[in-house]
Amino acid sequence: MTNHDELTDIAWLKGLAEEGTKAPVRGGSILFAAGLIFGTGSLVHGLTTAGILAVSPAAYGAIWGVTTVVFLVTLVVLIGRLKREGGVETAATRAFGIVWSALGWGIFSLFTSLIASDLTRAGQSDVAEWSLVIPSIIMAFYGVGWAVTATMTRSKSLWTLALASFAAAPALAVLSGTSWQYLAYAVALFGLMALPGFLLMRAAKA
Repeated sequence: MTNHDELTDIAWLKGLAEEGTKAPVRGGSILFAAGLIFGTGSLVHGLTTAGILAVSPAAYGAIWGVTTVVFLVTLVVLIGRLKREGGVETAATRAFGIVWSALGWGIFSLFTSLIASDLTRAGQSDVAEWSLVIPSIIMAFYGVGWAVTATMTRSKSLWTLALASFAAAPALAVLSGTSWQYLAYAVALFGLMALPGFLLMRAAKA
């Protein structure tokens, strides 16, 4: 890479950061929806595990299947709404969308791979042990998303979300296999995804 290329990249990154501090980030509604919908799914899962809801543990797959379908339908609606609203699309907003979309596809790709691995190893006793750390894996992904977003927008509060998400990952792992794990995961999704998404959404509308 030449010095000219390096200076160009530095200038682009500087412009991206300056844009992020001046213009609100659009797309918070998607983060709000993801935190709210998957947080609710986690809450139902946790209440079922704790025996508070009279639902068969065999229904876990249905719980998360319905949760995923609801989110995908909501996602299509929200993306369409954002396109109709229009507005100025800054480089920071585009980068924000790319980062969180990539994280979503990364999570989908990872768990599709794990499920495919399970299908080829059916009958082995440790076939689903990875499922015990699903909440931790997702919170680690979210930590990366908030860290990148905080860097783009130069926001200390978003760095707090990134660090909290990273800290939540091992904390949830400690609770793996207990009735408290998915209840704690629901709290993490509501507090570290839904609430920040709502605040970003409100800031973009202001």
